[in-house]
Amino acid sequence: MRISIVTETYPPEINGVALTVRSLVQCLRDHHTIDVIRPRQKAEQPSSIDDVNHYLMPSLPIPRYPGLRFGLPALRKMARILDQCRPDAMYIATEGPLGWSALRAARRRGIPVLTGFHTRFDQYVSHYGIGIAQRGVAAYLRRFHNRANGTLIPTNELKLQLEQMGYENVMLMPRAVNTELFSPARRNQALRSQWGLAENDLAVLYVGRLAAEKNLGLAIKAFQTIAAKQPRARFVLVGEGPSRSDLEQRHPEFIFTGLQLGETLAEHYASADLFVFPSLTETFGNVTLEALASGVPCWLTTTPPPHNTCKMAITVSLRLAAMS
Repeated sequence: MRISIVTETYPPEINGVALTVRSLVQCLRDHHTIDVIRPRQKAEQPSSIDDVNHYLMPSLPIPRYPGLRFGLPALRKMARILDQCRPDAMYIATEGPLGWSALRAARRRGIPVLTGFHTRFDQYVSHYGIGIAQRGVAAYLRRFHNRANGTLIPTNELKLQLEQMGYENVMLMPRAVNTELFSPARRNQALRSQWGLAENDLAVLYVGRLAAEKNLGLAIKAFQTIAAKQPRARFVLVGEGPSRSDLEQRHPEFIFTGLQLGETLAEHYASADLFVFPSLTETFGNVTLEALASGVPCWLTTTPPPHNTCKMAITVSLRLAAMS
């Protein structure tokens, strides 16, 4: 088959959606002809990446995320690409202007379309002071996905949630993790020493964007309670984002490693003792699989918190810390 994959984010951008889409591309390319249609990143020129053709579309930087871009509406250009490629099917990973243009162009040509539900944008808006738009964003997302032949999601829990919200033809496509890369064998005491930790000291790890929607305040509260019991514990945050500068100013005692990739990232996972994942806006956290594959216990929240969430989170964190 020839398959067009439309996405508003792709490496070298680093985020869960970009990495998941690239993994999908790398798996499919061994059996099918793949065309990736995505926003142009700065002065990037059309090329073959991951041994597949890339069609680059006009884009603008995302406000407050200067390292990420979103595609502009491009119905005519999308139509020309589809007429040239003549794909048998299309997968749309993101619901932005470029994804909407792709959906319209594909439907007009009778091309079967699957969409991916990767990001709870309807929940994001409340973290950026525009919670009043939440209902409208939710309606847009539902309309977008229901115009496709089906929507792929990673968990049965999310499938039930979306069906209750009026989504149609929701289909399960589970996630996986590279257990050759992420492994307990990559634990590195030299790295732990750089963090100021002895062999039996506790390293609490967060991996992901440093941004408002990640609910990092809860992770910080949990760590501070751990540190009250284990003063030598250190909180290690791997990643970049708009909140990093503020977090560094307020918590100079934390370790901010910046972006880490490949084997270096795998070493960071395996060298930790407890992984925290406090976000309430995820459809799936690939980082939790990576941490578990690295032999690191996880504390995570997947449902909206009751009033005593902090107490429960701290209790779970302390128990896991004691186990490690």
